[in-house]
Amino acid sequence: MNHTNHVIGNIISASARLGLGYAERMLTGVSADQFARFATADGRVIESNHPCFILGHLSLYPSRVVSELGKDASSVQPSETFNKLFSKEAKCVDDPDGTVYPSMDEVVSAFRSGYEKAIDAVEQAPDDIFLGENPNEAMRSKFPNIGGAHAFYLGGHITLHMGQFSAWRRMMGLGPA
Repeated sequence: MNHTNHVIGNIISASARLGLGYAERMLTGVSADQFARFATADGRVIESNHPCFILGHLSLYPSRVVSELGKDASSVQPSETFNKLFSKEAKCVDDPDGTVYPSMDEVVSAFRSGYEKAIDAVEQAPDDIFLGENPNEAMRSKFPNIGGAHAFYLGGHITLHMGQFSAWRRMMGLGPA
């Protein structure tokens, strides 16, 4: 393999691996019964995204990265349920009885497998594909090319939501990870 032809993908994947590692640390000590719960502080419920919503939301994006790089994304394609519950238009809700959201195992598995597949796809992609026009018209004004969009989805987007996860952990008394 000519590594000089895969520079952009390796740059993007380094950030993605950092975000994925951060997510793994954030999961430390989180129980299944806490996973889809709003945090409480001083007896008050804080309506802020919980880990289930955060990881479920993030799990929607790897299939886009994989397919836009010309690879088969069927194994990480989000279900209709995931799309409905975790889209950018969806509202995060408290799920005390575990009846609204899929299980912690299902959500974490979708998140992990999606990002692992997306990381593999960007690392294998030749540099020139990242220079192509972003096919997502709604995001094109922010990210004119595929490389910029994928750098965001696999970097900034993850870390933005990990900040939410970190704040949730602290409100739940789990401390930093």
